[in-house]
Amino acid sequence: MDLDLTGRTVIVTGASSGVGLATASILLAEGANVAACARDGRRLADALARAGRADGARLFTGACDVLDAEQVQSFVTSAAEELGGVDGLVNNAGRSLMRRLLETDDQEWRDELALKMFGVLNPVRAALPWLRASRAAAVVNVNAILARQPEPLLAATSAARAALLNMTTTLATELAPDGIRVNSVCLGLIDTGQWRRRYEASETTDSWVEWSAKLAASRGIPLGRLGNAEEVAYPIVSLLSPRASYVSGASLDVGGGIARYA
Repeated sequence: MDLDLTGRTVIVTGASSGVGLATASILLAEGANVAACARDGRRLADALARAGRADGARLFTGACDVLDAEQVQSFVTSAAEELGGVDGLVNNAGRSLMRRLLETDDQEWRDELALKMFGVLNPVRAALPWLRASRAAAVVNVNAILARQPEPLLAATSAARAALLNMTTTLATELAPDGIRVNSVCLGLIDTGQWRRRYEASETTDSWVEWSAKLAASRGIPLGRLGNAEEVAYPIVSLLSPRASYVSGASLDVGGGIARYA
């Protein structure tokens, strides 16, 4: 199916690895223009240099910290001027803090809440004039299933994710009159650098396949494995597509069937 993304411009934050990189790569292959940012601009440029792209698809990259509103505004403005506007925005920059609630200090709470909230608000605010001018504007916020079913070892991250899920629904309502759709993709356990680093730090004698399978079993994932970045990126790209023009305010779980909430 043609997703009608050819020639449209999409901003992707946190695009140097994992879900962000996979999303940017798929968009380029679909013929979209991509403005990709990450804190490490060199790593970002190297990663996307290897991505294939459809004829005519253009790529704009830049170093940008989503918590710095001025940096975000500068990047978005430059990208819009270079690529001719903004039609889509994927808010993907993020991380997880492995810490129980009473072990999490005040600054760690502030940092988690700031990243999950302003890491979305800053790009949305910066891109809003161009999104309003687009005839097929869409925003996808990459969130996590633990926004609805908190994990004890991720206390602050769970709370911040819940706040982002709530805020996304509000954004969908407030931006709907401007013709801007806003949705969430909530991921489960995905095979990204974070989990690879935890595997390496565990000093286990298990292979990655064995270790990750045990992890999936311990978390009760019905499909019995971790997902991969592409399995999250495809739903993101689908929600960006004008073919999903009547989908807004929705939250799509991509977690191998894990869902303990009603």
